[in-house]
Amino acid sequence: MVADFAQKGWARFAFDPDVAHWARHAAGAARRAVDDPALAHWHQCQGTWFVGVDALDNDAAGAIDGSGPLTGAALDFITDYIGPVPPLHKAQLSVMYPGYPKPRAGENDAAFRYRLNRDAAHVDGLIAVGPHKMRKVQEPHQFILGLPLNDAPADAAPLVVWKGSHLIMRDAFRDALAGHPQDQLHDVDITAAYQAARRTVFDTCARIKLPAQPGEAIVLHRHILHGVAPWVAETTASPDGRMIAYFRPQMAGGVAAWLEQHL
Repeated sequence: MVADFAQKGWARFAFDPDVAHWARHAAGAARRAVDDPALAHWHQCQGTWFVGVDALDNDAAGAIDGSGPLTGAALDFITDYIGPVPPLHKAQLSVMYPGYPKPRAGENDAAFRYRLNRDAAHVDGLIAVGPHKMRKVQEPHQFILGLPLNDAPADAAPLVVWKGSHLIMRDAFRDALAGHPQDQLHDVDITAAYQAARRTVFDTCARIKLPAQPGEAIVLHRHILHGVAPWVAETTASPDGRMIAYFRPQMAGGVAAWLEQHL
């Protein structure tokens, strides 16, 4: 599996009863979060996407609502091959609904076309800074762990990845950041390199949909280009839509480790 992950940039883990137990508890908390007036600002794209950053009220071991700590083969894989799992942040709760995507508030026509036609493809941790939205690596993640929380059809706006794109993106980031002091890497504008690498990915890498169900888990390489596919018309789901919790802890060694760590 390690060689497969290194080549593709993601790994899918089969149904695990412990993960399914955790997902059942997390789903209840997710429903409360979606309805929480204090989190209403996370309802975006005209109500078709609940962005839900830090919206799941888990503890540092991932436990929520009496679930017990988050465990399973995906966590074992991360620990064995990527690095020790740090205390977990409150998970992002990404919930999609029929009709996604609609334009997001403040999104211009070009940005919406990119969301619609390119799945809003991105690498996590690259933050748009300032009026010119310069991309900088200000949140260097160690990994991305996705945990589905409810049953949803495969065409209900699934996660999308580009196979092998992490290798192209990594090389582009290394070139763009070469020669800069390590303590300043987080403040380097890599917009041009990022956009050029994305174009290469779209031209050369296979786009893969990764729908999954509760009890399964998906680990993404921190450099992989990924996004969310449109919700296919006529696809029906429960009122919960499609719910996934994401953990993306920060890399202990900062941007330098984010660049050079093998997995």
